[in-house]
Amino acid sequence: MNKIRIPWWEPRVGKKEKELVNQVLQSNFLNDGKYTEKFENEIARLVNSRYAVSVTSGTAAMFLSLKALGIGYLDEVIIPDMTFIATANAVEMCGAKPVLVDVNSQGLIITSSIKKAINKKTKAIIPVHVSGRGADMRSIIKIAKEHKLFIVEDAAEAFMSKQAGKFLGTFGNMGCFSFSPPKIITTGQGGMIVTDNKKFYSQLRELKDQGRPNRGTGGDDIHLSVGYNFKFTNLQAAVGLGQLSYLRARIKRVTQINKLYRKYLSGVKEISIFDIDLKNGGLPLWTDCLVSRKDELVNFLRSKGVDCRKFWFPLHTQKPYRTSDEAFPNSSKLSQKALWLPSAFTITDTDVKHVCKLIKKFLEDEKST
Repeated sequence: MNKIRIPWWEPRVGKKEKELVNQVLQSNFLNDGKYTEKFENEIARLVNSRYAVSVTSGTAAMFLSLKALGIGYLDEVIIPDMTFIATANAVEMCGAKPVLVDVNSQGLIITSSIKKAINKKTKAIIPVHVSGRGADMRSIIKIAKEHKLFIVEDAAEAFMSKQAGKFLGTFGNMGCFSFSPPKIITTGQGGMIVTDNKKFYSQLRELKDQGRPNRGTGGDDIHLSVGYNFKFTNLQAAVGLGQLSYLRARIKRVTQINKLYRKYLSGVKEISIFDIDLKNGGLPLWTDCLVSRKDELVNFLRSKGVDCRKFWFPLHTQKPYRTSDEAFPNSSKLSQKALWLPSAFTITDTDVKHVCKLIKKFLEDEKST
C-alpha cells in the first residue's frame, strides 16, 4: 500500500499555541485557572451562550450534563443508533439506560421514532449532530416540551455550525462540544458544555470539581455535593486559545472543500454527498457521503495514497448495546455505504480534484467489470 499523501484529517498546531503554552509554563500554574476561564468565555461568546464549562472530553461533557439534570438509575435517555459509542456510554455512566432509535436517510435521529420510544421512564433526548449537519431541532424541542423532557445536544462534531440562524449546541438545555484531534480546533482532548441556565451552570461547576462551588486548595474546602474530577487545564486552554486564532480561516477552508466535492462529483449517480445548508451557516466539519462498494473504494483510495474514514457501526450491533436489526433498517443500510472523504483543512484544491478523479475511475472500472 502506498504511503498516505492525502489524509482524511490532520490536526495542526502553530506558533500562537506554543507562545501561550510557554506563558502558562512560566506562570507555574498548570491546572484549571485564568487561561481556562478565558477559553470558556471565548467559546460562550462565539456560540452566543451565557455560560460555558470546560471538561476533559466530549464524553465527560455529556455525562456531567445528564448528572446536572438529575438523570440516573432507572431513567431512560433516547439517542440515535448511528453515533459514536461515547453518546451511549455517557448515559450508562449515569446509571441510566440509552434507548436507541433509528436515523433518517441523512444519518440523523428520526423524530417520529423519538415519539414512539417515549415512556414514563424517559427523561431526556440526546440529538446527535453529524459532521456539522444538525438534527431537526425544531421538531425535537416541540416533542421535549410536550413530554417535559430535557435535551442535551451531542454537538461534538458541530462546533460553530448553525441551524435556522442559531448555533447547534445552543438549542437544548445543554450542548456538548469536543476538542479531540479531528475537530475544527483541538486541545488534544477536551470538551465544553454550554448552557443559558444559571442553575445548571452552577451544578456543572460543582460536578466537575469534586462538588466545590469555587476553586479550592485541596485542603479546607467547602464541598456542597458529590462531584468528580473533570477539570480542564491551563495548558489545554492555551492550546485552545491559540487554535481559535485560526478558526475563521479553517471554517472557510472546510466549507470550500465541501463545495469542491459537490462540484467535481456532481452527476455521479453512484455516490451521494450528505446534505448541509451551507447558505444558512451549516459548517461541514467533514464531507461525508454514501457510496456502493464502500470497503472496496476505501481500499482502492488507500492504495493510491488517499485516506478515508468509514462511518461507525450502528450502536445496536456493538456488544454492550446489541439488539435486533429489525428496528434499525436505516442505520443498518447507511453503515454499509457511509464514509468520510478526505476533509482536512490542510489539503489543497488539487488534492480534492485528485480524490474525485480516483473515485470516478474506481466507479467506472466497477461498471465495466
